[in-house]
Amino acid sequence: MDSFKETPTIVDLFSGCGGFSLGAELAGFRSVAAIDIDSTLQSSFGKNFPKAKPIQGNVAEIRKSDWVQLIGNKRPSGIIGGPPCQGFSRMGKRDKQDPRNDLIHHYYRHVKELSPKFFVMENVQGLLDNENVETLMSGIDQVSKKYNILGPFIVNAADFGAATNRYRVVVIGYDPEEMEELTIETFSPSELITPTTIKEAISDLPSPIVDPKNGMDYGWTPYPSFAGRKLSSYAKKMRKLPSSGLGWSESIRKLKDGYLSGLIETKHTEIVAARFASTESGKADPVSKSYKLRWDGLSPTLRAGTGSDKGSFQAVRPIHPSDGRVITVREAARIQGFPDWFVFHPTKWHSFRMIGNSVSPLMSEGLLKPIFKNITQQKNEYAA
Repeated sequence: MDSFKETPTIVDLFSGCGGFSLGAELAGFRSVAAIDIDSTLQSSFGKNFPKAKPIQGNVAEIRKSDWVQLIGNKRPSGIIGGPPCQGFSRMGKRDKQDPRNDLIHHYYRHVKELSPKFFVMENVQGLLDNENVETLMSGIDQVSKKYNILGPFIVNAADFGAATNRYRVVVIGYDPEEMEELTIETFSPSELITPTTIKEAISDLPSPIVDPKNGMDYGWTPYPSFAGRKLSSYAKKMRKLPSSGLGWSESIRKLKDGYLSGLIETKHTEIVAARFASTESGKADPVSKSYKLRWDGLSPTLRAGTGSDKGSFQAVRPIHPSDGRVITVREAARIQGFPDWFVFHPTKWHSFRMIGNSVSPLMSEGLLKPIFKNITQQKNEYAA
């Protein structure tokens, strides 16, 4: 039957720029729809996923009847998503009355209404704190009769090959009528994956450039000459062209010519640059509290900052291991696990928000590969 030959599909709720979706695509799935209320955070999604359908909308306001218009009559194989976590984060002020907390309820409502074969939800560790966990469990209760629930359990992006410690709570559900048994151990990272150091992740990247268009340029810059030095296996992976159906045509063309984006400099005063340069690696600058990366270490969790609705606050950015400056957008992207063909936003602030809000594509791919294998094995058995 032709239906068994179709690629398994996913819908990404709260998609942002698409880190979760990218991991799903790399695992073998096809993204059919990505929904986010923040048009700026989602602005690059259509470029990076030209065959997907980015939808600006409020997940809380979408009803079951709307899905026919959004994705047609086809049921997605899975739903992925990370509901906004500011109300649960252990960083900064937590607000139990933050209306975004209700989005966990709406995430599970859509799972119940669309009835996919599986779902994967991620969020911050603070969601498991005593004052927050009831919100999660009440959401899960909506779907616990249909799905076998795994978790909540905690994963770290570093264990999946990213150059950052980024711990996240994950909940996975699967329909036992349509999939073979899965366990939490199914999603343990491969023992073949070794930690990626900052040196392996970013040492081959170009130095920052002056913005040639005053905030309206992607910062295209050629790779520096690497004569006499070997690229790390991580850098080689990040430099590869995307598979068919992924990537902005302009970015692909530039990458073939040896150019990548995200290298616009952040200007510092001489005093700040000198202070950053003198800060010891692995320590925080006493004034800005920015952590100075170590070449042989990992980055702390990259934070997003806030949108204009919450005061447009910039998150503290790590300091480069040897230069007196904060890291560039491309360096942050490499640390998080985004390949070099992936573009963000001409404005650094929005680009860092995109990256800081995103699921590491490496972690997403690692979690979704076993699910893809499970589903496709089922198809092959039926087809036979």
